[in-house]
Amino acid sequence: MYPFSFTKAADTREALNAGRRGGRYIAGGTTLVDLMRETVERPETLVDISDLPLSEVTVTERGGIRIGALVSMAETAAHPKVRTLFPVISEALELSASAQLRNMATIGGNIMQRTRCTYFRDVTADCNKRDPGSGCAAREGHNRTHAILGTSDACVATHPSDVAVAFAALEATVHLLGPDGERRVPFADFLLRPGNTPNREQALKQGELITAVEIPALPRPLKSGYLKVRDRQSYEFALTSAAVALHVRGGVIQEAKVAAGGVGTVPWKLPAVEVHLVGERPSDALWKAAAEHAAKGARPLEHNRFKVELLQRTVERQLRIVGGTK
Repeated sequence: MYPFSFTKAADTREALNAGRRGGRYIAGGTTLVDLMRETVERPETLVDISDLPLSEVTVTERGGIRIGALVSMAETAAHPKVRTLFPVISEALELSASAQLRNMATIGGNIMQRTRCTYFRDVTADCNKRDPGSGCAAREGHNRTHAILGTSDACVATHPSDVAVAFAALEATVHLLGPDGERRVPFADFLLRPGNTPNREQALKQGELITAVEIPALPRPLKSGYLKVRDRQSYEFALTSAAVALHVRGGVIQEAKVAAGGVGTVPWKLPAVEVHLVGERPSDALWKAAAEHAAKGARPLEHNRFKVELLQRTVERQLRIVGGTK
């Protein structure tokens, strides 16, 4: 680990001033500290923001949910309003990491974690995220777990977050506070595809701080859930996953929200699947036909071609579960 300085912010203004000078924000530290130990991350200054007043979950006036950036993953998953209004969020969180990490890690930190793979963590391997322009060892290496959607010649790593898939499906908004004031960014625009700049992963300005993630109110009744497919049941990233929310009234699907994880360089919204569902009556045939659109635009590599079919099967299975025809 390289030397660094450490400061604890007493209030938001102090945190923003430190961030503007180049300090890196840290709360639970479950990813950043790990990467610092491996010398992948080498921040010169860490700014502890764990005492800032960003640790509440509230219901908005219209019936959405606002989750403070410093609410832990475990607290969010267990919150009665989250479990009642958006169970897909609770399920995604409870299928993430280990119980110990969920107790430490925060919602803000979770969506800020690096999009990474084995080659990113290996400082001897070529990686455009660590060293822009050096190349991507994964493209010609062992790429079984890598992305098939949103990839570029510069990077094929998958975004690791489970709850981010739920946020993408539900069309959440990220609340930010920075030297220039407050702003809101749609979740779909917050996490960036690699393109030619894979080292830039979030749409953050210098010194900006995540204050909350807000889930908009959606029509009721709403059924939702999260399904994760992985190599082992304990503490493993997804090979594929699906977050689904359906509003069914009068026996017809009025609104559908669907996103996939484990297959994209960012959590991958599936509008083609959603369009196929809206206006239709739930049925096994509908789920199968809709899921066939899940891998639209996929660009698999040598070792991860199986993910195309696995993604389709995962989406179909979760549609059956949430739609009540399993």
